[in-house]
Amino acid sequence: MSEYSLRQDIIDELEFEPSVNAAHIGVAVHDDVVTLTGHVSTYAEKLKIEEIVWQVRGVKAIAEEIEVRIPDAARTSDEEIAKRAANQLQWGTVIPAGAVHVKVQDGWVSLSGSVEWQYQKRAAYDTVRGLSGVRGISNLIDVHPLVSASDVKRRIEDALKRNAEMEAHNINVNVIDGKVVLEGQVKTWSQRAIAERAAWAVPGVKTVDDRLTI
Repeated sequence: MSEYSLRQDIIDELEFEPSVNAAHIGVAVHDDVVTLTGHVSTYAEKLKIEEIVWQVRGVKAIAEEIEVRIPDAARTSDEEIAKRAANQLQWGTVIPAGAVHVKVQDGWVSLSGSVEWQYQKRAAYDTVRGLSGVRGISNLIDVHPLVSASDVKRRIEDALKRNAEMEAHNINVNVIDGKVVLEGQVKTWSQRAIAERAAWAVPGVKTVDDRLTI
């Protein structure tokens, strides 16, 4: 696929999605690496644009330079954002009470603290990303597992074997202190994403280093 064709496919896909304003987004393609520029009015819209671009066939990497410009009428103070975020986290049933701390500076939310599961870290992020006035999020929450590295490795390998789309024998899984390293070869980007999701789904995983090639 030519760079022109890939760029046009991305533009068409963004224009097709009603929840984003593609008119304010610039798209450039070089060596299958997509550079996104421009501005959006919410952090959630920025995330949606990234999600759409990753779904386009031929995209290998994204350089994301989109700025969140919140209209004056929709601006929210850091104090109010922090208050809403803390309340949302407290009301949720997934995240233990008091486990996550919130700091907000100029609309940028920093999450810290410690949880036992990766899905709890992700849940905290999902809880605050849609709040009005948020310009960005740093998810600094630590995941402290209560399981062994060998158990994590076994669970990931078993999950890959159960998936009909995967050729699990082509993937090597190594686990060191909560860090999962995936090595080997897959046939498609979707298979690579499946492998990553399988790794993140296992309790005790802190980070995933995806070295899989296509």
